[in-house]
Formats: sequence, structure tokens, C-alpha cells
Amino acid sequence: MASMFTKARKRLKAAAQHLDIAPEVVEKLSYPKETLAVSLLVRMDDGSRKVFKAFRCRYDDSRGPTKGGIRYHPDVCMDEVMTLAFWMTFKCAVANLPYGGGKGGVKVDVHKLSNAELERLSRAYIKAFASFIGPDRDIPAPDMYTNGMVMGWMVDEYSSTVGYPAPAVITGKPIALGGSLGREDATGRGGYYVTRHLEKELGLAPGKSRVVVQGLGNVAFWFAKLMAEDGYTICGLSDSRGAIVDPDGMDPSAVAEHKRKTGRLDGAPTKGKARMMTNAELLTAECDLLVPAAMENQIVEENAKDVKAKVVLELANGPTTPAADTILNKKGVTVIPDILANAGGVTVSYFEWVQNKAGYYWGVDEVQRRLKEIMEPEGRLIHRLARDKGIDMRTAAYVHALDRIGKAVEAHGTKSFFAG
Repeated sequence: MASMFTKARKRLKAAAQHLDIAPEVVEKLSYPKETLAVSLLVRMDDGSRKVFKAFRCRYDDSRGPTKGGIRYHPDVCMDEVMTLAFWMTFKCAVANLPYGGGKGGVKVDVHKLSNAELERLSRAYIKAFASFIGPDRDIPAPDMYTNGMVMGWMVDEYSSTVGYPAPAVITGKPIALGGSLGREDATGRGGYYVTRHLEKELGLAPGKSRVVVQGLGNVAFWFAKLMAEDGYTICGLSDSRGAIVDPDGMDPSAVAEHKRKTGRLDGAPTKGKARMMTNAELLTAECDLLVPAAMENQIVEENAKDVKAKVVLELANGPTTPAADTILNKKGVTVIPDILANAGGVTVSYFEWVQNKAGYYWGVDEVQRRLKEIMEPEGRLIHRLARDKGIDMRTAAYVHALDRIGKAVEAHGTKSFFAG
């Protein structure tokens, strides 16, 4: 079975077919610039010491310092980290940010750690990677099972290591440590801006279209909330244990509050007669817009043929496999790819970095205005490119990004002296 990274690189090759681009550029982008794997020896609360495998990948820095989150998960491995860094490279180019792509992770189940152990692990990560990251080299951020508190520990550890305050080394920080307003809802809001901006072309409309969102985390919640406020019917939401569906709709805020109080979705208030189902069943539920906003590899070859939505918005990273993509395209399903749909998060992370560098901070209205000014035009460009070239939106997004990255690579002098 092909690795996750091998599958991801197929996107690069598919995009290169639609551009007059130097072979050296494709060759350079086929491999990460540098990766580092370390063993973190962490003191546990009982006095014992335990080793955790940790990784960081800087995929490409042709357009600027690398940027990408740090995730804590039992399944983290180098292949996954390299793949996520690859996607980040193209995502930053899609949003026209002066960044390359990076990613990091620790192989750990955070539910088995105390708060003190989690802090020691996070600080150990920074100690190990202090020379690998930096405000102008590689800028981490939160990802799966990391948050502002973890980023606060990390920026504090880095600042202690270098001997001066360095808030720009990490984004997604608490506001008190230089975080940006508007970061909490940025990923979901970015997807919302793209969807609303292209809704006529996508055949969607408030008051008429039904939306199923796989997930109820931060990204899923904010997207669902914003769409519901605009009149879209949210007819499905889920967590890791299952999904709740009601064709008559539901209020995402009320469902989220029920989940907070009870720890479950069953019994959450909806507008009609709700029923529970699995996450797998949710992906093939009746709806107009399907939004996978949880894990990778959710829409696969085996279930793609049963997807009933006419539009898929990828708020998760890599939720659709290449084989599933082919099936969805043949069915006429429009897929708004992750490197466009969820670019709002890294865009506001960029805003945070800019504010840290300047020492001047914006209000939330300013952040949201600037986010909209990036997401809408880039979404429009990719939709137009897909239409003009007769290709799907994912390929168009990679073509759009590859064109920008390729020009940067060639400007660095990669193009052969003897070519033409």
C-alpha cells in the first residue's frame, strides 16, 4: 500500500502537467528540504522517565520561512509529518503567504498525561528543536491535541533558550503572549468566506441548501455556526464517537453546549426528529454540502461512490484520497480542496507573526477583513482556473500554488544555465 507521502506527491505531478515548469522545480519539490527525528526523554509524575518520539519537517523555504503546526497523537510518524509539511507548502502558496511549509509532531496519547507531564513534554520538544525552528526559519503553531496553552509553554521555553523574548517564533499563542485576535475561528471562517463567495457557482443558497459537517471541534463548530447564522440548514454534526442527523436542521451552538455538558451528542436539541449514526454513515448522508472537518482519509475509494453531496468542502487536512477524488470527479461532485478551504488558519497565523514582528496589534474586525480579502480572491482565481482548463478544483489549486512556488525556485537560481 502506497504511503501517505507517496499519495500526496501525486498531486504535484498532476499539477505539473498543466504548467510549463522546469523539471528541476518538480524534482526539488518531490522531497523535503530537511527532516529531524529525536527522542524526548521526559520525567513523569511518578519519578520515572519515558521516551517519546518527536519529529519536525521543513519541506520547502523557497518563498520564505517554513510554517506549520505541531500535533500530539499516538499515530504520528515521519511519513505523516512530511505529508502535512508538503500540504502546508502548497497551502501557503495558495494564500500567497511569504512562507514555505513545515510540520511537527510527537507520538503520544495526551489523555494519558497529566498537565505537568504535558508541559514537560512540550518544553522538551522546544529544547530538542530550538536550533531547527526560529522566527525567520521555521514557525510552529497548534495542531491536533495542541492548543494556545501548549504554544505558551513552547514560546516561553524558546525565549528562555535564546535569552530574549521571541513571540514571533510560534503562532496560535494566548493573547497575553502576543496571540492574534480572530485566530480561534480563523480556519472555519476562511472556509465560510470561500463557500459564500462561490455559492452561486456551486449551486448552493441560504434557506435551500443542507449542510453536513463531520466534526464538532473548533474548526467544524465555527464553520457550522457561521453558515447557520446565514440561513443554511445544518443537518448533521459529529464527534469521534458518532454523529447526529436531523433533516430539519439544528443549532450548532445548542448541540455544542449539550456536548459540553453531557459529553455526548445523543439527546442534543434539534429542530425535528434526530437520529444517531456512525461517522462513516454521516459521510454518505443526504445533503448538498459535505464538510469533512476531522481526520485524514475519510472519503476513500470504498465510500466515495455513495457520497450524495454535490459539493465537498475539505476543512480537514487530506480527508479525500486520490482514488476517491477520481470517483467524485466522475460523479460531478465539486471538491473545494483543503489547501484552499482551510487556509484561513495559517493566514491568520501569518497575521499574528506580522503583528509580533511589528509590535503593533489589530482589532478583530481588521483581522477578519484582511482574511476575507485573501480567501475570496484566491478562491475565485482557483475556481476560474479550474473552469478555464477543464480540471477539478484540487488540481487547479495545486497548479495555482505550483506556479507561484516554481517562480520562486527559479528566481533562486535553480533553472539550468544551459536550458534554452
